[in-house]
Amino acid sequence: MSNTPATPPTLDHAGIAARIPHQGNMCLLDAVQAWSAAHIVCRAVGHTDPLHPLRAADRLGAANGIEYAAQAMAVHGALVAGADAAPRQGYLTSVRSVSLHVARLDDLPGPLEVRAERLSGDANNVLYGFSVQHAGVCLLEGRAAVVLDANTL
Repeated sequence: MSNTPATPPTLDHAGIAARIPHQGNMCLLDAVQAWSAAHIVCRAVGHTDPLHPLRAADRLGAANGIEYAAQAMAVHGALVAGADAAPRQGYLTSVRSVSLHVARLDDLPGPLEVRAERLSGDANNVLYGFSVQHAGVCLLEGRAAVVLDANTL
């Protein structure tokens, strides 16, 4: 791992919440399991909760996995920036080539694995590939573009 000395190689839910704007039950990730300058692997377990904040019509549709991936990207950006950097606001500007391989997430027991890989980018724009998996099976995948500090551009 190519972590900065002040940044841990793994994080729990509180460590994630300290680095992203999503708080309370909208902080969907439970742990960062591994990360480097190019990728991040996270775990999520709240997808079966009947009180999940993204549930609609008594279910959690697979497209909600995009929000899990977006939060993984946000954590990744904060970790790569390092402990001394000021937080930067990121905006998900597009998702492309999204494939949903299941209809819903809430009927899957056990943790979800959320992966994001930085494919390209510069100081203000980043392209990520992402996937959400369960028990080694890909549930959804795609690419997402993120603009950082859009209000200053």
